[in-house]
Amino acid sequence: MVDAVGKLDEIRFDTVEEYLDWAMEQSGRFELEDGRPVAMSPERVGHARTKFRTAMALHKAVEDAGVPCEVLPDGLTVQTASDTAFEPDAIVHCATLDENSVIADAPIILVEVISPSSQSIDTIRKLSGYFTIPSVIHYLILDTEKRLVIHHERKGERIETRFVSEGALTLDPPGLTVPVEAMFAPEE
Repeated sequence: MVDAVGKLDEIRFDTVEEYLDWAMEQSGRFELEDGRPVAMSPERVGHARTKFRTAMALHKAVEDAGVPCEVLPDGLTVQTASDTAFEPDAIVHCATLDENSVIADAPIILVEVISPSSQSIDTIRKLSGYFTIPSVIHYLILDTEKRLVIHHERKGERIETRFVSEGALTLDPPGLTVPVEAMFAPEE
């Protein structure tokens, strides 16, 4: 296990496979950026609630639509380059996955909940990286403070962005309708 950030800065991997072999032996959670492991920060309650509610809302939408997809919580790896891999907060995957795999190789929807430590990564680096994956059609970034969903959608050769704070998101393909309010904890 890596016991100090200084030691973590010294580690470099040429491939995601090398990184995953290493990461499976660690007690913390990491992502891989340009060959370097990056420790994931502890989550705040609001972040965890939004992740859970979003995964549940997507799960209900998959069931309601009757599409052959599954919603996966955080923990699976999505590879965006030979030396870069992230762990989205939720994934909708419509292809068969090996039960022992740690990589979601054909996600159609990826979700990240913004946190203070991840905002620039989520809105720039992951945005450009996730859309290098041919199967990705939708990338949702959730801002818990503003109760806002930033929906990036692949439309042919371009990515369209819209901001949604009420009503429902239409995610087609795969044919889902998700109420925005279901993705956030009720307002107090």
